[in-house]
Amino acid sequence: MTNLRFACLAGASLIAGLLVRTSMVAATPVQNVVLILSDDHRYDFLGFHERAPRFLQTPNLDRMAREGAHLANAFVSTSLCSPSRASILTGRYMHHHRVVDNQRPVPDGTWFFPQHLQGQGFQTAFVGKWHMGHDHDEPRPGFNYWASFKGQGTYSDPTININGTRRTFEGYNADILTDIAVQWLNHERPAD
Repeated sequence: MTNLRFACLAGASLIAGLLVRTSMVAATPVQNVVLILSDDHRYDFLGFHERAPRFLQTPNLDRMAREGAHLANAFVSTSLCSPSRASILTGRYMHHHRVVDNQRPVPDGTWFFPQHLQGQGFQTAFVGKWHMGHDHDEPRPGFNYWASFKGQGTYSDPTININGTRRTFEGYNADILTDIAVQWLNHERPAD
């Protein structure tokens, strides 16, 4: 067999294998991804955790851990919320994304992993505390839907930037954000 014939045969086999693999992937239904990042609580302060205090009741989080994924051996490389959040959203260490404290904004041009998801056809939303810069609540790249506030926000009657428009709500911030997220999940995103 000549080298050219072997190369053509090998190339055709590779392409056929990729086409089969691609068709198998295309036939697989796309899964939804919901990432919930909680701030400033112990890893074992969830009801399903074997070391959780008996008084602690977190039935919804327990169900999500049971039916979804719980990362039992995860850690952060920074102990502050803003640098940790930047690392999660960029996949980079603090010295690369340059969010070194809770006041510093993410540099313009920073690439967030939800931008990759958008490129694959996913609808993405960010609902909650961005807190990468105290003075910024504007929508960031990678999110089709945005609901956040400046800095750490307030516990009650927050002003939330929803897709570029600020609106003041009455009530407890965490409850309001939960309602906004559930509303987006149930009604505002395109149907599957």
